[in-house]
Amino acid sequence: MTTAQETRTAEELKALAEQAGRDLEDASALEILQWAVDTFGKQFCVTSSMEDAVVAHLASRVLKGVDVVFLDTGYHFPETIGTRDAVEAVMDVNVITLTPRQTVAEQDAEYGAKLHDRDPDLCCKLRKVRPLEEGLKAYRAWATGLRRDESPTRANTPVVGWDEKRQKVKVSPIARWTQDDVDAYVTEHGVLTNPLLTDGYASVGCAPCTRRVLEGEDARAGRWAGRAKTECGLHG
Repeated sequence: MTTAQETRTAEELKALAEQAGRDLEDASALEILQWAVDTFGKQFCVTSSMEDAVVAHLASRVLKGVDVVFLDTGYHFPETIGTRDAVEAVMDVNVITLTPRQTVAEQDAEYGAKLHDRDPDLCCKLRKVRPLEEGLKAYRAWATGLRRDESPTRANTPVVGWDEKRQKVKVSPIARWTQDDVDAYVTEHGVLTNPLLTDGYASVGCAPCTRRVLEGEDARAGRWAGRAKTECGLHG
């Protein structure tokens, strides 16, 4: 049987997302996720970098067995892969691991070694953006852990918005949260976090392009340090 969410056009989904963004601006993270699940059902997923499992945990309280999509770029810290495995083992979620078309070795053979140093935008496109676009084809809406306080580029993140590039509804249930809110939730619920967060890293990405942050730097300063690049391309 065809459901309403399967028959909505992109224009209808965009209008729905923009209206929800306005209506849910002051709603709790759980209320925002409940709206997403009620609206999209199994056509909704959570994406996670496995920096922490906060959004995955929140979503699992609304939809048991919710799909949690993880991008295994081939360049992750061992701690990140370990966090993914722990989330899969102990949380009521369905972890789906996406991989790029090429292994690191195959990419090196075609583009040369350490593409991330020479053309990080292309590396991110090959190892993150394209795999996610393929992986999200089964969904009409996806949730992220974006927060407005993370960096200036994320300051206007809506709690529900329209992903024009992918033609999908994008849900950011903790957009209004602060780091203190995240820490409090982690403590209250015993949520899994990446061990690197207690080792000087404020944001965890691929190992070659991530460093510890210095005192006073924003959370994203350790990503692609020394470059104008601040985003991998997944979020704009």
